[in-house]
Amino acid sequence: MIRALLLTCLLATPAIADIRPADKPRLDNMNATLGGALRQSFATGDISDIALLTEALSGAAQPNSVLTGDWNCRTMKLGSTGPTIYRNFRCRISDLGERQFELEKLTGSQRMIGKLTLGATQTLYTGVGFVDGGPAVRYDALPADQISVEPGQTVPQVGIYEQISDTKARLMLPSPLLESDFDILYLTR
Repeated sequence: MIRALLLTCLLATPAIADIRPADKPRLDNMNATLGGALRQSFATGDISDIALLTEALSGAAQPNSVLTGDWNCRTMKLGSTGPTIYRNFRCRISDLGERQFELEKLTGSQRMIGKLTLGATQTLYTGVGFVDGGPAVRYDALPADQISVEPGQTVPQVGIYEQISDTKARLMLPSPLLESDFDILYLTR
């Protein structure tokens, strides 16, 4: 009952209303998806990967304070094949005004760009992942009935951004459409 009431309140906020209907179940099932992906990753990952994963997931989310600027960012793909943890790349967060920010992964073969919308209790991410020269479209222009758009194999992404400190944050991306069961973008300064 409480979960249904909370979901109703969240869906009433403008940020949640801007999510494509096909993407809402990904957020609704985020904790269950993360639990399964972690179980698989801890069962099959090596010690160094588990240590990095533990570091990324340690610490409670704090009120967002210093989002803007350049960050190191590391993608962690979790799921049935175990964790795949990439080296650090460059990311940037820019202030768009009106409690919205743009997050962009600037280097590496797999890129992403999207909007962080600060809410009363959480920060919502809506964006796209892509390869090869850029996204075909931004999240709000994606066709409702397509999973991937060319060029760049552009796919929708939704998630929750959690700032742990002024120097550490994570973007939780449930049920990505390619390669894994759950992605974490771990940001550090």
